[in-house]
Amino acid sequence: MKALKLTGPGRIELQDVPVPDIGPDEVLIKVVGAGLCHSDLHILHQGEEWPFFGTTMGHETAGLVDAVGADVRDLAVGEPVLVRAVWSCGECRPCTVGRENACSVNGSRNKFPLTPGIGADGGMADYIKARPEHIDRLGAVDVASAAPLADAGLTPMHAIRSVRDRLDDGATVVVIGIGGLGHMAVQILRATTSARIIAVDVDAARLEAALRNGADRAILSGPEAASEILAESDGYGVDAVLDFVGAQATVELATGVVAPEGAVRLVGLAGGSFPFNASLEGEVLPWGANVQRSYGGTPADQAEVLALVADGRIAVDVVMYPLADAQRAFDDLEAGRITGRAILVP
Repeated sequence: MKALKLTGPGRIELQDVPVPDIGPDEVLIKVVGAGLCHSDLHILHQGEEWPFFGTTMGHETAGLVDAVGADVRDLAVGEPVLVRAVWSCGECRPCTVGRENACSVNGSRNKFPLTPGIGADGGMADYIKARPEHIDRLGAVDVASAAPLADAGLTPMHAIRSVRDRLDDGATVVVIGIGGLGHMAVQILRATTSARIIAVDVDAARLEAALRNGADRAILSGPEAASEILAESDGYGVDAVLDFVGAQATVELATGVVAPEGAVRLVGLAGGSFPFNASLEGEVLPWGANVQRSYGGTPADQAEVLALVADGRIAVDVVMYPLADAQRAFDDLEAGRITGRAILVP
């Protein structure tokens, strides 16, 4: 079969490799589509010390069950499925209380939980294998466009669920970065809250898409963005900010517009930072503001995403590329030519 391998810093290669052998408690899936996101670019540009060279890329995967191990009872050949992006153990204390994205067995204080495409072979290939507890049935959800739901749907859902207590009637939430995750965040917010949604991006076309997807206001990123956002609340600040970029400018925007007791969720990986001071002077955050680095999501988050898609309330904006054209897809994503989510099709 064909598999897209990360062979070194900045290098990917479509290779011929054996179809994975499955054990009695595993499932073989014929890949229908594999999503491509900015975290894949982040992985692509890791240095020589990166420990996962040689791994098949892709943490967003949808396909059809091709074979099941002897001990697998609840999945049948031919079923359309989504492979989860977070492979938690399901048995440690964080997992049993619903924080599977903080698994203490398959992850640690300084390491995210096991993820296909990083610590295990991912879905940018003809086939992928996974354990049944890391698989969700898609039912009537279109399998061809479903792959991004494993991250572009899951990750914003998790971030949004963590701030829902702030998003009551009259609340305002800012979404920074209307790309693969951000365009889903706008839809999820519109479908599940009554908050006023402000979308921020450097690209006018993406802002127009945000308005079509349910944003109430679109603001072009730049020097005046913070003052425009603060003007919406007479200078007080907004209840929540979801930053799907994570660059220095967007982190400064997020911390500069959040209200007292508001919430900031940093999701993007673009290297931004801010000072946090336990003092009365020099602090950039208002009193009571809550900041969290948000990673992935939980099975409960994934279930809510799939239910919203099945009900027709949210949908991924996708563009398809043949797996053989993976380099072009990576180049287009890095150049900002993709709106929504790219899917590689074997």
